[in-house]
Amino acid sequence: MHKLILAALSVAALCSTSAGWSQNYPNRPIRIVVGFGSGGGPDLTSRILSPQLALQTGQPFVVDNRPGANGIIGTDIVAKALPDGHTLLITSASFAINPGIRKKLPFDTLGDFAPVSQLSGSVGLVLVVLASSPAHTLQELIALARKPGSKIAYAIAGVGATGHLASALLNARVGANMVAVPYKGGGPMLTALMSREVQWFFSNPATVLSLIKAGTLRALAINNTSRAAFLPDVPTMAEAGAPGTELNASWNGLFVPAKTPPDIVARLESEMRKAIAQPEVRERFEKIGLIPVGSTSTEFRSFVLNSMKTFGEAARLAGIAPD
Repeated sequence: MHKLILAALSVAALCSTSAGWSQNYPNRPIRIVVGFGSGGGPDLTSRILSPQLALQTGQPFVVDNRPGANGIIGTDIVAKALPDGHTLLITSASFAINPGIRKKLPFDTLGDFAPVSQLSGSVGLVLVVLASSPAHTLQELIALARKPGSKIAYAIAGVGATGHLASALLNARVGANMVAVPYKGGGPMLTALMSREVQWFFSNPATVLSLIKAGTLRALAINNTSRAAFLPDVPTMAEAGAPGTELNASWNGLFVPAKTPPDIVARLESEMRKAIAQPEVRERFEKIGLIPVGSTSTEFRSFVLNSMKTFGEAARLAGIAPD
């Protein structure tokens, strides 16, 4: 009987401690680690949500860009952070891609993280060139790439990034020999295109939409099975003459270290969903081509597992062997 009483008291103490976590949370500024540079989907998603989250919680949400290694550097920082809800990871589909293209990661993708919510998505990656490019269609770009001695290059945000998978898949399907050049995010990739270091790249619409509308860039195709409402004249990959190259990999989600108390995970999920439900937040997302989502943690966990399977198959098809 004495042991039963002690066990009951222990359970009660644990419950009391857990309840205390949410009551005192957050109690200082929250750091959002983004594994990519400025201008990409994870960065834009974080910066749109941060002011609203600060209003809701009374604590600042500070975006900390840690680009490199296809998001691995930033992800590893969060994997090793104190699991108290004050260090968050907002990252892209690279989270689900990396396990299929890396033989060894400095963290356990499934074991070291708790998925909280898919925050935003996209209708698909947009293939862009400079408005001055001689390629006015995807078929013209492919024809240029197939010419003997062609030196057509495309930008990627690191080996194995979503854009790399989509680009490698296109390269393989059309029998071209275009060269991938890695950069540290959407901003540097755009700079490289503007300076003609590369001739094209796949981009999250949020990064390039304003430049497409301004006539600085030309969109040749969208990597999805249907056209985007905000770019109705841009064909899908199949319509542009490259069927079988669709890979919609543009999503951004929130993760925390795996040992974060469940009530803090629930609080974060609730605050994120509340923020994304705000009309002004949704308007800011949609204005740059992002789709506001705000899924539950259960939904997001299932989504991530399915994504890992899909991207692993795409990497094998594109001939990207784990390194």
